[in-house]
Amino acid sequence: MIQSLIGPISDLLDKWIPDADKKAELAHELATMSERHAQELMHEQAKVIQSEAASTHWLAANWRPITMLTFLSLIVARWFGFAAPDLSEAEYLKLWSIVELGLGGYVIGRTIEKVAPGVIQAVKK
Repeated sequence: MIQSLIGPISDLLDKWIPDADKKAELAHELATMSERHAQELMHEQAKVIQSEAASTHWLAANWRPITMLTFLSLIVARWFGFAAPDLSEAEYLKLWSIVELGLGGYVIGRTIEKVAPGVIQAVKK
């Protein structure tokens, strides 16, 4: 959300602050706030994924992969002609969107899980 506000706020800075140095200082603060927010968000997302993966309950640790494999199986089954007779094109495309979102989220989540500790340590220094 903060990223979407940077452009309009920068436009307002250009209109209302004639001093170039002050404008640059405020733009830098805005960028710093945005980066800090992004890092906090990544950290929180990584904590959720880590807690699910570290769960002692099998289902809590594996529900995301199971869900994605289920939707992917439905798509592959349709490619081979084994689809529900009432599955519309819109429903098929929705399944595909869910798989794309889930796989993208999984890849991003795993990346965050691996990168977040290093980023957090760098920010603390």
